Amino acid sequence: MTSIRIGLLAASFLALTGGSAFADYELDILHINDLHSRIEPINKYDSTCSAEEEGKNECFGGVARLKTAIDQQRQALSGKNVLLLNAGDNFQGSLFYTTYKGAAEAEFLNLMKFDAMTVGNHEFDDSEDGLATFLDKVQFPVVTANVAAGASSKLGDRIKPYIVLDVGGQKVGIVGAVANDTDEISSPGPNVLIGDDVADITHAVAEVKKQGVDKIIALTHVGYPRDLAAIAKIPDVDVVVGGHSHSLLSNTDEKAEGPYPTMVDNPGGYKVPVVQAGAYTKYLGNLKVVFDDNGIVKDAKGDPILLDPSFKPDEAVVTRIKELAGPIEELKAKIVAETAGPIDGSRETCRAGECQMGNLVADALLDRTKGQGVTAAITNGGGLRASIDGGPVSMGEVVTVLPFQNTVSTFQLKGADLLAALENGLGQIEEVAGRFPQISGMKFSFDKSKPAGSRVVSVEMKEGDAYAPLDPAKVYTLASNNYMRAGGDGYKIFATAATNAYDYGPTLDQVVADYLSANRPYKPFTDGRITAVAATGTAAAPAAAGTTDGSTAPAETAAVPAAGPAATTRHVIVRGDTLWDIARAAYGEGHLWRRISEANGNPEPRALVIGSELDVPAK
Repeated sequence: MTSIRIGLLAASFLALTGGSAFADYELDILHINDLHSRIEPINKYDSTCSAEEEGKNECFGGVARLKTAIDQQRQALSGKNVLLLNAGDNFQGSLFYTTYKGAAEAEFLNLMKFDAMTVGNHEFDDSEDGLATFLDKVQFPVVTANVAAGASSKLGDRIKPYIVLDVGGQKVGIVGAVANDTDEISSPGPNVLIGDDVADITHAVAEVKKQGVDKIIALTHVGYPRDLAAIAKIPDVDVVVGGHSHSLLSNTDEKAEGPYPTMVDNPGGYKVPVVQAGAYTKYLGNLKVVFDDNGIVKDAKGDPILLDPSFKPDEAVVTRIKELAGPIEELKAKIVAETAGPIDGSRETCRAGECQMGNLVADALLDRTKGQGVTAAITNGGGLRASIDGGPVSMGEVVTVLPFQNTVSTFQLKGADLLAALENGLGQIEEVAGRFPQISGMKFSFDKSKPAGSRVVSVEMKEGDAYAPLDPAKVYTLASNNYMRAGGDGYKIFATAATNAYDYGPTLDQVVADYLSANRPYKPFTDGRITAVAATGTAAAPAAAGTTDGSTAPAETAAVPAAGPAATTRHVIVRGDTLWDIARAAYGEGHLWRRISEANGNPEPRALVIGSELDVPAK
């Protein structure tokens, strides 16, 4: 097959040099990927845009604005050859998906009249059942060559390996593929097999070629790196329209991962344009491809269109979104869990040290991704916007804590870079900045009296049931949120040094709600994973939270010499401490606890605040 393509290249060159005029074929490809249920407009943080931000013209995307942009482009290209393609992951990312399970996405995609779509891994998040319901509703073909539905699958034969479309009198083949590890990172179930992307695309391309098609587009959800390294090098693939990695390719945006299109050398002796258009409806991909008479790409150019406030949202779509939003308010009132006590998510604690809400969110992140080999999680204290009262917990309360619709992200990072990230997180404690790191699967100590950039005292990573010192050269698999993964809150090291980065998909609020539900009644706690160090350099203990949390880790005491008179020492409260224990350690007699109590204003003896310091008078 490769030799045939090379022969066509030679024939094309000879014909052109001989003066014969072949008719070029122009094809305009509009495309999106990774919509992730961003039905409403988003802000610069990829979260739902507020009314205030909308009033300030600070919003992007949303399906109403996307509909306008598509309509405008189609009108501008009237009479030309146009395809509208969707590279998958329409599910998961907002309460519209949680409420309607793909029905809202299907409705709006139908309005835009897509020509073809490939499935993304998140289309299987609710097993094949969720995707089957979506397929019941969509009015356009879905093509994914490496999805094989068994005889008992509800998908039936509705996912095709390829389609051939007549576009302006020319046959154009579209072959799809989803990530090979979809069965690991999502839930297709036992009736759906995920094959190999390269092998199955190669086979599908051969079938398309049998129909006399010489213009073939690979519509993939495998990620930009995979598209470059493998898909674009498959014989007879002419164009790759991708998704999965949320890659913005652009010729004008300095933050782009690569040029639009990125041209890849195919072993057949020709170049293949590869494109992707970010995520979350913020961009509409816009590629013009020129084929010669033998189906060889002569030219490819374009750039994603930023869907900024200059695009007026389609009014009919806006009205429909408001209608659909009604039941979402009911969802917010739904009780999803119970908690045995208040969960402290206050700004004062979560931006200065270990806090109960930080532990909850980080633990939920780690629990959700541990099946992907993730061993530790980190999230920013500034992303925690409220506390939760004890008792029943509503979905609305969870959304209030985590209102930004940030999604789970996974990536790999060297220990040295993780250390740099922690230093960033500790760099603005004095300003109560939101970058303070809340963690799981690791622990660290810090000295805030040191200059920013050198505050970390020690870092240990959990390995099995024990902890081991951070290895600067070791690569760790971590989970965070997509905001931090992209460099937000100063975590630029995640954006520049992380490898195998992937925005895993579910929103943090849903992940935390699921975790609370699975652990009801949830018992708030701190456990010493983040330890403050006194100015003298002696290790102290975790930051503020009550010790009445029901946790079972052994109590620790650490007397730290105070900077004041030698006759008084200072003790930092750790989980499990009581005044009796502290007095027994300091004086050898527990009944002398009142001396410590009186020296510190008589604090509540059974609700000592973890991380706070007590003066311990000399005996």
